Amino acid sequence: MSHLIAIAYPDVATAQTVRDRLVDLQKQNLIAMEDVVVVERKDDGKIKLHQATSTTGFGAASGALWGGLIGLIFLMPLLGMALGAGAGALGGKMTDIGVDDDFMKRLGEKLEPGTAALFVLVSQSTPDKVVPEIAQYGGDIMQTSLSREAEAHLREAVKAAAPAGARA
Repeated sequence: MSHLIAIAYPDVATAQTVRDRLVDLQKQNLIAMEDVVVVERKDDGKIKLHQATSTTGFGAASGALWGGLIGLIFLMPLLGMALGAGAGALGGKMTDIGVDDDFMKRLGEKLEPGTAALFVLVSQSTPDKVVPEIAQYGGDIMQTSLSREAEAHLREAVKAAAPAGARA
């Protein structure tokens, strides 16, 4: 079962640093993430999602490949590639994997302008090794799908490990 964890940070740079650290921990097989997204509330109040993977780019690339192959059949590979890339990009843009974008935007509305939050969809982890690595950055736990005991442990670890200036 996957668990969603949303942590607010005072700025985008901190949220991105924690995201990068989690990606490093995933490479060490200490955590398995289905999705990790930084949600930024800009100074003008607009919400921007910094997705880890671009479904639009992947859709365009695969669409160009298939469009080119089909275009070869009709002796128009360039036109096929162009049409395939456009269709693939559109399909990729409409695809939502991991955490629901609308949910992240709604929760992002609760952030103060100029701040950010990190949304992590965790499928597996080694909490005793992962939590100390991210707790040092502080943050404010906005929402989780963890059990009450696990959430309390996470809040306590973040509060205890965070430097005085990073506590929210």
